[in-house]
Amino acid sequence: MAGMNKAVAIAVFFTAAFSSANIALAQPGQYPVRPVRLIVPFAPGGSVDTIARMLGAGLTEEMGQQIIVDDRGGASGSIGTELAAHAAPDGYTLLLHTIPFVANTFFHRHVPYDVVRDFEPVALIASSPSLLCVHPSLPVHSVRDLLQLARTKPGLLTYGTAGAASNPHIAGELFNYLGKVNILAVHFKGGGPALIATISGEVSIGFSNFSSTINFVKAGKLRGIAVSGLKRVASMPELPTIAESGLPGYEFTAWFGMVAPKGTPRAVIELLNRRIKEVLAKPEYVKRFADRGLDIIASSPEEFGAHLNRELGKWGKVMKERGMRAD
Repeated sequence: MAGMNKAVAIAVFFTAAFSSANIALAQPGQYPVRPVRLIVPFAPGGSVDTIARMLGAGLTEEMGQQIIVDDRGGASGSIGTELAAHAAPDGYTLLLHTIPFVANTFFHRHVPYDVVRDFEPVALIASSPSLLCVHPSLPVHSVRDLLQLARTKPGLLTYGTAGAASNPHIAGELFNYLGKVNILAVHFKGGGPALIATISGEVSIGFSNFSSTINFVKAGKLRGIAVSGLKRVASMPELPTIAESGLPGYEFTAWFGMVAPKGTPRAVIELLNRRIKEVLAKPEYVKRFADRGLDIIASSPEEFGAHLNRELGKWGKVMKERGMRAD
C-alpha cells in the first residue's frame, strides 16, 4: 500500500508539474523565450518555402525571437509533416503546408500522420493560383497552342512536379483530364527543383506556384501562358486564366496554412494567430504578397480547421475519381 501511495504521489507530482509548465508556457509574456522552428516539408525554392521565409521574417520582428525555417522535403511532404506531428507540443515547432497535407491521405495507402488527430490549426495564411509556363524554346504562346501541340505529340511533352500528389501534379493532371491530352509528369523533390528543371529545359512545361515563378517570367527565362485561378492576377494582368484562354472549367488554387502539434496550448495558438494577422496587415507585407500573386486570408484557427475538413472531403472525392493513387 505504501508503494502504491508513493507511486500515486509521484504521478500527481508530475501531472501538476506538467500542468504548471503548460500554464506558464501559455502566458503570452512567457512565449516565445527561444527560437521557433517552422518546418517546410518541401525543398527550398518552392512556394511553401517562399511564404515561410516572408512570414517568418515578419514573425521574428513581432515576437522578438528568430523564426528558423527548416526545409525537410521528401515523400510529397510526408517526411517533414511526420517530424512536426511527433514534435513536442510546446509552440517551438510549427508546420507550414499546402494541399498535399490533405491530398496525401488519399494518394498514399500508408500516411504517417493524421490531419485532424495530430495537429492544431493556427491560421490559413494565403491562397494563390499556379502559373502555367513553358520553356522559351517550346513553340506555344497560349493554352490553345499548348493543347494543339500536346494532341499532335501525345506522351512526348513533359511537365515538372514537386512530387507525386503535390500542387503541380494535381494542377497538371487536371489540365490533362479536362484538355483530353497526355502531358507526362516528371516528379522532383520539391517545387524548387521542378522549377529549375523547367528553366533549364529538362522539362518543357511547369504548373508552378505564381509566387515562386513570376520573377523568372519577368526575366525572360520562362514564358508565362496563363494562371490557374478563376481571375487574373493584379501584378500581371496581361496573363489570362487557363479557363478563359482555351480550357473552360479549369480552376486550381493552392492554399497555405500553419499548424502546430496536437496539444499545443491554446494561448500559444491564439498568440501565434494574432501575430500572423498583425504581420499580414502591414502595408509592406500586403504588397509583398500581392506582388507574388498571393491573396492574404489570415483566418482564425477555427476557420482553418473548418477549411481542412472541407478539403479532406473535396480531395478524397477528386483523387478517387481521377484514379490518383501511389500504391
